[in-house]
Amino acid sequence: MIEIDRIADLCERLGFGTIATHVPHIADEAARKKQSFHDFFEQLLQAEYRERQERTRTMLTRTAGFTSIKTLDQYDFDFATGTPRPLLTELSALTFVERAENVILLGPSGVGKTHLAVALGYKATQAGIKTRFVSAADLLLQLTTANRQGRLKEYIRRGIQLPRLLIIDEVGYLPFSREEASHFFQVIAQRYERGSVIITSNVPFVQWDTTFAGDATMTAAMLDRLLHHAHVAMISGESYRLRERKRAGISLPGTKTKAKVGQI
Repeated sequence: MIEIDRIADLCERLGFGTIATHVPHIADEAARKKQSFHDFFEQLLQAEYRERQERTRTMLTRTAGFTSIKTLDQYDFDFATGTPRPLLTELSALTFVERAENVILLGPSGVGKTHLAVALGYKATQAGIKTRFVSAADLLLQLTTANRQGRLKEYIRRGIQLPRLLIIDEVGYLPFSREEASHFFQVIAQRYERGSVIITSNVPFVQWDTTFAGDATMTAAMLDRLLHHAHVAMISGESYRLRERKRAGISLPGTKTKAKVGQI
């Protein structure tokens, strides 16, 4: 076992921590099965590769900024009858990220838009894709602060351009000032045909100019870039949160309409 100890020590020094941990029992198993050196060495490399992949997935998930982890399996499609399940299933393959396409999830509050956006983002991190999740309010605050500190270009490079998938939640819940609208336009312009964006919003496209400081020209230019390569899911149905309140005995109004699915 002296040789194995020396190999383990060298692996530790070279940064192959998993190999160092697994080499003794993999060596014992290889000897018991009378495996060739090549088989033994391949098993060591596979163990190291799997461990590094898991560390990468954990790191990407931790740094993505998710408020909680959601999956598509956890989404109640039976309750959310206005959710375009075939489109979401297609998007879960993540080919839209490879093609630098966008996803826009539109619908009223409480129908699970954020859940679906996080689920797609989490799936991306598990595939080794650098992802960032941020609310529109937080994003605009960070952009405005960076601009006032004279580091807007650096922030856009690191926070906007670097992630392969950028998720912006709750666009339209609060109106933007003209400065904020201009910053948001820069975000979309910088990622146009370079990286994917997922946006959730409770505001239909025809009303987006009211969110973006009433600037119809800039809004049209932004939507032109955002929708050029995009999958649009119109989600409708009763609010999950209102459903829980009703179960608690609180009677609240809800609406339920048919879903519309579009791809632009």
